[in-house]
Amino acid sequence: MAADLGADRTIATVISVGALLAEGRTFLDAHCARRREGDEKFVWGQGSDRVNILEEVDPAAASAQLADAKRYAALRFDAGLGWIDGPVEYGGRGSMPEHARAYGDLEAEYELPNLAMLTIATGFVGPALLAHATAEVRAAYLPRLYRGDLVMCQLFSEPNAGSDLAAAATRAVRDGDEWVVNGQKVWTSSAHVADVALAVCRTDPDVPKHQGLTTFLIDMHAPGVEVRPLRQMTGTAGFNEVFLSDVRVPDSHRVGDVNAGFRVILTTLGNERTIATRAPSSSGGIGQFERLLGVVDTFGERTDPVQRQRLAQLYVGGRIKQLLIERWRASLGPGVTPGPEMSVLKLHSCRHNRELVRMLTEVLGPRLAADTGEWGSFAWAEYVLSTPGARIGGGTEEIVRNTVGEKVLGLAKEPRARPPHERIGV
Repeated sequence: MAADLGADRTIATVISVGALLAEGRTFLDAHCARRREGDEKFVWGQGSDRVNILEEVDPAAASAQLADAKRYAALRFDAGLGWIDGPVEYGGRGSMPEHARAYGDLEAEYELPNLAMLTIATGFVGPALLAHATAEVRAAYLPRLYRGDLVMCQLFSEPNAGSDLAAAATRAVRDGDEWVVNGQKVWTSSAHVADVALAVCRTDPDVPKHQGLTTFLIDMHAPGVEVRPLRQMTGTAGFNEVFLSDVRVPDSHRVGDVNAGFRVILTTLGNERTIATRAPSSSGGIGQFERLLGVVDTFGERTDPVQRQRLAQLYVGGRIKQLLIERWRASLGPGVTPGPEMSVLKLHSCRHNRELVRMLTEVLGPRLAADTGEWGSFAWAEYVLSTPGARIGGGTEEIVRNTVGEKVLGLAKEPRARPPHERIGV
């Protein structure tokens, strides 16, 4: 009997996914162009794969890109496709994660606006609000996040508190029904275009550092908020410094209990470290490895045994990454918060990216640093320059290794120096 019920649920899921995809294809055909077929051979020098990183420095171009993303997100949300596995009461469709993944794979077959600026809202902050915020905050913010009405950022890292977020020193002091926030944040993605931030603040300096933190939603347009972009070596300025000077935040905008903000942080970082798992399972077009083959065929020598061995290793690394993603997806259920075991994916992805960059730099050589006019040779420059940042985002590799060792493998905690007053002889 149980087996029959399981089979019935599986059949019902397949049928409902089919209906969703039919509805989704009608929507996408009305608003987007289809990509070229996925089995089309990549030919170097054809298509629109050339990248000019200077275009991303242009504020007008960036503004237009964000406007396109918000327009599409609003259309998709209003059509019932913006938050497929989200609760109905907050604007979601109420379907299962497999429905959301199936629609994501369908979207990969189409040319969509660049939705990267909305990822923090839907991928990181949204799940944290759903898990920890009050019903009033969820109702006020979640529909607007998933519709693209609000751009979010995370005010987490500080000059002296990067991966060790428990050391955050930005203070929030209660004043009646409000909190007054003072401090500095740094390396904040998208703060220059954000409307709202999820901020971690110290609300009790007299308890152990993990226990004295509280998270708040802060209006990025409020008096006392100053954003200073940080220019990166890629030529872009996606990261920022944020200064908070006597910023007043209503207590109603608190996320979670007072001094319980570290749980909110863990939920957010858990989603951030597994963001790759939320990408479509198939690209619907030409993948990264095929493009790498195009680089080698044009500027390298695929018959060289060393280059062939590296290509094989990169292919295997890409497959391992996909299998890690599929493993996580198979264990995903409604309301499941990503666990520390998926930190393995971040470590593997960082190593895979380093090996890819190593091969690109050897094959392309000076073409990476100077636009020689050869089609596409300059297109990899930003990828190469941005790879070191991936080793920091979501926690440095050292911190993530500690997480895997302590929380996945059950190893002893890393030795830490005792406070001066506890040391022998002091």
